[in-house]
Amino acid sequence: MTKADMVDIISEATGLTKVETEAVITGFIEKMKEALKQGERIEFRGFGSFSVKKRKPKKARNPGTGETIYLPERYVPVFKPSKILKDDINEQLD
Repeated sequence: MTKADMVDIISEATGLTKVETEAVITGFIEKMKEALKQGERIEFRGFGSFSVKKRKPKKARNPGTGETIYLPERYVPVFKPSKILKDDINEQLD
């Protein structure tokens, strides 16, 4: 599902125009990115949480060339689904 698909679905469900819906979704995503950049944790009860984790530097291998490369210390965004979301998905897909 793409952002455009979400805009269509939410627009139909709320009665907002597609332009208004896209502005809301874009604003929402931008605010989430800003919060993560500041190291904040974002939690949606019943859905999951977004946070930023620090990864230690490590040695890795380029699978194409076999060359050893060194990855520096970095920060990565992570999503942890809630138990409710996991259970809902497992019920639906079983």
